[in-house]
Amino acid sequence: MMKDMRILLALVAVLALAAGLVAVAASRNLGPFDRPAPGGNVFAERALFTDPANRTLQAAGRMEAEGRPEDAAILREMAAVPSGIWLTPEEYPPGSVKQYVISIVQKSEAADEVPVLVLYGIPDRDCSGGFSSGGLEPGSYRSWVEEAADAVAAVGATAAVVLEPDALASSLECGNRDERVRLIAEAVDVLASAGITTYVDAGHSDWVPVGEMASMLQEVGIDRVRGFSTNVSNYQTDEAELDYAERLDRALGGGTHWVIDRGRNGNGSTEEWCNPPGRALGRLPGFVDDGTGLDAYLWVKPPAESDGTCNLGPQAGEVYLDQALAMARAAGW
Repeated sequence: MMKDMRILLALVAVLALAAGLVAVAASRNLGPFDRPAPGGNVFAERALFTDPANRTLQAAGRMEAEGRPEDAAILREMAAVPSGIWLTPEEYPPGSVKQYVISIVQKSEAADEVPVLVLYGIPDRDCSGGFSSGGLEPGSYRSWVEEAADAVAAVGATAAVVLEPDALASSLECGNRDERVRLIAEAVDVLASAGITTYVDAGHSDWVPVGEMASMLQEVGIDRVRGFSTNVSNYQTDEAELDYAERLDRALGGGTHWVIDRGRNGNGSTEEWCNPPGRALGRLPGFVDDGTGLDAYLWVKPPAESDGTCNLGPQAGEVYLDQALAMARAAGW
């Protein structure tokens, strides 16, 4: 009897959490997590997957233990929003990334959901910013991507990949354009051959001119994958990014698709890109059917995570508690 009661209470708690998140989305006019519908867009076919072990949820637990229940509740709410799952060779090096990806896609398949995997291991990574510097050696990059792709194939999973945020856009100022194009073209070859829905990152609307970005995307083989991503880890508005994406699509000859990161663009952008103050969470992610090539708005960068040790932030990828709470409250959370 006691066991049955515990099961019933757990089910009630889960249903209450789901109802609460739906109510929050409706009351704040933030947009849906997903709008399932048939079609070739994976985000139309399945709901977005939330990593049950994400850093934001872990931080919420620590904050609860510190006696800050209201702040912890905000972080838990943020943690419940599906965000990108970033794969770096520092955390998941060659030889271990496959098993980690298998563990993720097994969970997403069991839930009939689609994870957004972010491959972030290009050699000389973050050469323009420096806060997320690192990456693989050129000779080991393709095999690392192959491990991740093999993991998705081994499970027979549905997944989406955002390929190398900022890599093409920053290559012009870093002076490594040819190497970046070659390596990303190799990754495109791997992911396309594995049949994985892939979006090659195309920077954002306030960075590289459309013609230059279109040229690089054509060189890496954009026609072999689903399309491109914009605004990853940045703050440009939905409107600016949609305009940029549509112009980029025309420069590519039309018919491509794209996703836009809106996780932190609620107040738009400033001239700062690294933990800028005064920003706000964007609307919730989800499938889009607006007659353009836009497949979905996503939270590719988990909004609670730091851009780097700037503006008093922790290391890139760690939860920046004060900033996360400020962005949530600025968005009305």
